[in-house]
Amino acid sequence: MVTFVDRVTLHLRAGKGGNGCVSVRREKFKPLAGPDGGNGGDGGDVVLVADPQVTTLLSYHHSPHRSGGNGGFGMGDNRSGAAGEHLELPVPVGTVVKTPEGETLVDMVTPGMRFVVAPGGQGGLGNAALASPKRKAPGFALLGTPGWEGDVQLELKTVADIALVGFPSAGKSSLIAAMSAARPKIADYPFTTLHPNLGVVQAGDIRYTIADVPGLIEGASEGRGLGLEFLRHVERCSALVHVLDCATLEPGRDPITDLDVILAELGAYPVPEGQIPLLQRPQLIALNKTDVPEARDLADLVRPDLEARGYRVFEISTVSRQGLRELSFAMAELVAEHRVAAAAEVPAERIVIRPKGAERDFTVRVEGGTYGNVYRILGAKPVRWVQQTDFQNEEAVGFLADRLDKLGIEDELFRLGATPGSTVVIGEGDGIVFDWHPSLSSAAELMSAPRGTDPRLDLNPRRTSNQRRERYHERMDAKAEARAELEAERRAEKSRGADEDDA
Repeated sequence: MVTFVDRVTLHLRAGKGGNGCVSVRREKFKPLAGPDGGNGGDGGDVVLVADPQVTTLLSYHHSPHRSGGNGGFGMGDNRSGAAGEHLELPVPVGTVVKTPEGETLVDMVTPGMRFVVAPGGQGGLGNAALASPKRKAPGFALLGTPGWEGDVQLELKTVADIALVGFPSAGKSSLIAAMSAARPKIADYPFTTLHPNLGVVQAGDIRYTIADVPGLIEGASEGRGLGLEFLRHVERCSALVHVLDCATLEPGRDPITDLDVILAELGAYPVPEGQIPLLQRPQLIALNKTDVPEARDLADLVRPDLEARGYRVFEISTVSRQGLRELSFAMAELVAEHRVAAAAEVPAERIVIRPKGAERDFTVRVEGGTYGNVYRILGAKPVRWVQQTDFQNEEAVGFLADRLDKLGIEDELFRLGATPGSTVVIGEGDGIVFDWHPSLSSAAELMSAPRGTDPRLDLNPRRTSNQRRERYHERMDAKAEARAELEAERRAEKSRGADEDDA
């Protein structure tokens, strides 16, 4: 059964933004009182949090698929949708977040550090937010954009002060058990340690942590054994302690040979840029198992050679606890020196990125096609605008055309030689494909009223004084004409009667 996991791939999906609402306010005596559609809620983010209480990535090994909450839809009466619930994923301190291609995104080395690994989608605007003096009653709203979706790799690198390195069965697990309260698995066969173990040691006023990693063998830097798989847990340690077995019965092995092999493998391991190579860090030698008489004789024999190389050598026994106190205080000195040097270092300048107005928020790439050139439009704004557009609503399509035109896309297409009817694609891959025309018409443009207005919505039905005066004069003129016609008919009838009497 798997109990320790230090590398895992997460499949993440942030929450989708809610759609905006199309609504018109209706009240007594005001059947069409203007737009009141609310905005959609933003989608929930997926956030990684460095938690000191978490020591393994085991939970993500069993459940690698995680997603944030979706934003709620906007509603009438200017009610905005609820924001999606953020998903917080606790990870051990020292976790490195990488892309599937291996690019490092962030190093979670500080407890409580937070990193938004998958931002949620943006909620769409309702028609109330889209209203303007020229567009008083929008008949459309913007859709919510999808949240980020993809894979990230989590790689745990243990944060410890001292690393114990050595061959399998050299006594590293016994040493950490003897010096701390840690209780790793201990047995008399190689590769007993299958995952790093941490222990806390108190030496005087200094408290520090030591890490026991699986044993190294010759060729570990090329993938042999388990050493290469766990050498990354040594990267963050400030000092190394070589645990050499002085009581080994394997032919061809002795403390000097073992040390040379371990040094060669440590030197072949590449550390990240900016970190000190493993062989340039402070190192101590611990000659273990000196409770065995033959091992003590061998330790006395090799000690002068090791000290001639510049190492501090300690003869220890995890059984009799001989030399453990001296070794613990020597490790404490190295930790104290490292902490003083780290505190004296000038902290790295904090980089503050402030957004600046880019000269162009898009690019147009000309691609060859079977039936002519294809003009692909790339950029955060055009892609987001396309995601927000409801293509079933012709007024929304016209609004998208206006936004693209204001961004300067039509001018750029003209410059690159696009002609009416050319194929234009917005976004990578399949994207949104359409035949481009310099002036995109829709039902909104064909309306007799300006775009965004509804002839039914007359916000001021009262006539002005001039209009009432003109209407009064028109009625008076009409009455005068009617009286003149009646008088003319009466006179004509009277004249006709007089002529008949004379006859």
